[in-house]
Amino acid sequence: MAENTWLVAGLGNPGPGYSRNRHNVGQMVLDELASRFGGVFKSHKAHAQVVEGRLRPGGPRVILGKPLTFMNLSGGPVSALAKFYGVEPDHVIAVHDEIDIPFNTVKLKIGGGEGGHNGLRDISKALGTKDYYRVRVGVGRPPGRMDTADYVLKDFATAEKKDLPFLLSDSADAVELLIDEGLLTAQQKFHTSGQ
Repeated sequence: MAENTWLVAGLGNPGPGYSRNRHNVGQMVLDELASRFGGVFKSHKAHAQVVEGRLRPGGPRVILGKPLTFMNLSGGPVSALAKFYGVEPDHVIAVHDEIDIPFNTVKLKIGGGEGGHNGLRDISKALGTKDYYRVRVGVGRPPGRMDTADYVLKDFATAEKKDLPFLLSDSADAVELLIDEGLLTAQQKFHTSGQ
């Protein structure tokens, strides 16, 4: 049933107080994708909000899912959505903030370590594998001695906010290209284009 169905999970924390934080950039990317689909997020019993759509008529079916849990408990909703829609881990994409790459940069990978990202760690545990895709949205490293947790739980800086729409658009493009043409093609575009 779900052979050409993809689950795209946008990671973040619930509630308006967190909605514009760096840590919620994955959910911001899903908002961009939902607007392209012409979809509105609706509540799902998997403790998530979802939009169902297609990249184009007759194209792959795409489920956009925002867990309604805090970041470090993302695995339960992602796993429940994957089960509900019959999506295997090799068709799951986690979109998340990444401090180890510069702001305004998008990178993609499958599997590997979680780099201290508790949301990814929980998804790996819940899915029983690390072999799912990640679209890593660069938010840069904290300045000076600022604590990483404090940094990712702050909104983007004023200078970053003017470039944020481009970063979200590029990240949404990366998700679409990954689904449409595969990881290698998406990596070649986003890892070498000065992104």
